[in-house]
Amino acid sequence: MNELRSKVKELLGSREIDLFIGYEQGTRLPRPLIAASAEEADRLIFDERCTGNLAVYLTRKDLTGGKKVGIAASYYAMRSVGRLLDENQLQEGMVKVFGLTPDGGLKLFEAIADVKQHLQAAPAPPKQVEDEWMKEIAEMPAEERWKFWTSELSKCFKCYACRAACPMCYCTKCIVEVNRPQWLQPWAATLSNMEWQISRVMHMAGRCADCGACGAACPLGLPVHIIAHKMVEMVRQSFGEPTEKGNVLSTFNPNDEEHFIR
Repeated sequence: MNELRSKVKELLGSREIDLFIGYEQGTRLPRPLIAASAEEADRLIFDERCTGNLAVYLTRKDLTGGKKVGIAASYYAMRSVGRLLDENQLQEGMVKVFGLTPDGGLKLFEAIADVKQHLQAAPAPPKQVEDEWMKEIAEMPAEERWKFWTSELSKCFKCYACRAACPMCYCTKCIVEVNRPQWLQPWAATLSNMEWQISRVMHMAGRCADCGACGAACPLGLPVHIIAHKMVEMVRQSFGEPTEKGNVLSTFNPNDEEHFIR
């Protein structure tokens, strides 16, 4: 804790960063903290409980636009940071990333390339709960699986908390807000809710960090992160890991195999 606070104060004092996005102790769990002064930096914490994806704040132009930013990044937040750089949403040299080493130590990454190198060597945190959910759902007969998702997604009231929590949902105007033409029905109804979640996840194909922030943000506790988790696994199996050259739905190679065409 003290090491992080001291380093952030040093960076703020030398104007190497203008603000720091991290965590402070909440009523029960850690919560986000935007520190722009030494006094605010004294409230920073960073440990194994800090698993949220704070990279979502990096695309908030009203918060970070034109500023040099430091961020306390979990494993999945680091994945989002790398992806945002690849999609030209971040500028190299404008973000300093702090991560935790396997033994709980603090590590400062001066460059995004160092973050990517770290991710290649670091094992991904286990997703046991998500994997069990995915296995259970996959083993359901098709009719039962349809009933499960219609039952769950019929409860959605289109608050879009899942969208707001996702670092990769940075469009200034979302498809759900386009009404000329009307791509998606804006009102809450079972089929339109399913259409929204399918569209959202498809936009994440090859881009999703698999952080689970969408599910954690849902006020109804709907397992929408399981859809994203399944999509991530399918993309990885079919196309491998994402690269800086583009995601699976924004690239084209005439030599791609087309076994899916019947």
